[in-house]
Amino acid sequence: MKYVSRLLTFVIFVMFFGFALKNDSEVTLHYFFGYEQKAPLVIMLLVFFVCGAVLGILAMVPMIYRHRRDLHRHKKTLAEIEKEREEAERASTQAPQPDSIRNT
Repeated sequence: MKYVSRLLTFVIFVMFFGFALKNDSEVTLHYFFGYEQKAPLVIMLLVFFVCGAVLGILAMVPMIYRHRRDLHRHKKTLAEIEKEREEAERASTQAPQPDSIRNT
């Protein structure tokens, strides 16, 4: 499986490298207010892919922190329940205490 994965990775790399070599023509990106930028198509695609990946990761950050906070809270609750269970188990295994004798 390790070799198949490496072979697949190599094939994908060669395909992307070939794509980059075949698409080296310059394209013009038009911004607002008449600003233009010229660059090879592959560079433009790479830049926009990286920007999209970064924005996707940044969009996931609040959710990740919320899940971590919930996980910490649940672990704390579980530890408290385990402690109560151990105390109840310990109390049930102890011999009953004798009633106090009253002298009246």
